[in-house]
Amino acid sequence: MGSSPHILVVDDDREIRELVAKFLTRHSFRVTTAANGKEMRRALADQRIDLVVLDLMLPGEDGLSLCRRLRAESDLPVMMLTAMREDIDRIVGLEIGADDYLPKPFNPRELLARIRAVLRRAGAVTSRGAPNALGSTLRFAGWRLEPEHRRLVGPNGREAELTGGEFDLLLAFAERPGRVLSRDQLLDLTRGREVVPFDRSVDSQISRLRRKIESDPSRPALIKTVRGGGYVFTPVVERA
Repeated sequence: MGSSPHILVVDDDREIRELVAKFLTRHSFRVTTAANGKEMRRALADQRIDLVVLDLMLPGEDGLSLCRRLRAESDLPVMMLTAMREDIDRIVGLEIGADDYLPKPFNPRELLARIRAVLRRAGAVTSRGAPNALGSTLRFAGWRLEPEHRRLVGPNGREAELTGGEFDLLLAFAERPGRVLSRDQLLDLTRGREVVPFDRSVDSQISRLRRKIESDPSRPALIKTVRGGGYVFTPVVERA
């Protein structure tokens, strides 16, 4: 199936979340929803997101604070929503890095048009939203993973030969050590597309990856299978 943008809708109003999710889904977007900052961060860690629709007034950490945090960590496009109409709120939101701003109540068609415009300005669908900033080296079990150069260097100092898919898969694991990742999550993180039912290509890629990085591929110690759950990357990962 072709790639389609993945939108994260963050709003504490369940009716608004469901309304926006259904509308965007009908217009060929993939949609994940979150009710607060904690759920937003979990979604960003587990999935590849192309744009965040973020409500300003949230329980706990508010939308401005979350937007500021997002902008400090990535260039993920952000569309702010708020019931506040004062110019100062709009200006502050834009100054801290929001790409656009839409007051409530809003017409879903206007939201759709603005989302499409922001995605066009952002270069459409890219790998934004990954928790690792490009250029940050990841080290684990003697290996060195360099996302900027798309290179993996082994404990012996030699560069390992990985296909593009194998590199993306290893990067997804190394960015989320200790987390159990399902096949669907891995497909979404590495391909940024809707998952084909019963797609087992991830299993084949993991098998090949194990042969390249495990000391004993028949008894993997770095990428372990979780029965009924998926896979987990076990080593401690350090960022440099």
